[in-house]
Amino acid sequence: MDRGTVGSAQSGRLLVEVREEGSSAVVTPAGELDHHTADLLREPLDDCLAKGFKRLVIDCARLEFCDSTGLNVLLGARLKAEAAGGGVSLAGMQPVVARVFEITGADAVFSVHDSLEAALADESG
Repeated sequence: MDRGTVGSAQSGRLLVEVREEGSSAVVTPAGELDHHTADLLREPLDDCLAKGFKRLVIDCARLEFCDSTGLNVLLGARLKAEAAGGGVSLAGMQPVVARVFEITGADAVFSVHDSLEAALADESG
């Protein structure tokens, strides 16, 4: 299993790490995802899709906050991944982040897992 770091970007409030995990790209945002930091996540997600990764796993365990702009970044990535024949899985969401997905109904359109390990094991997502 390849666990090499593909890249990272950082702002004062958001750090995004990207690595390959088998045939998936694992994207780990840490901190606050909002209208000030959304491009720090959007760009790596777009880069992963441009490199041919059809499956993106977003490890949300270190994501402390997500507003509607952040949610739209993830929804946009999902649409692009699905158009390429893939998908986006979310893993390990903190309750405050999961609540945003529940309120908006976005949890119904993503493959959501309790842990990164579970997301990686689920080949359907």
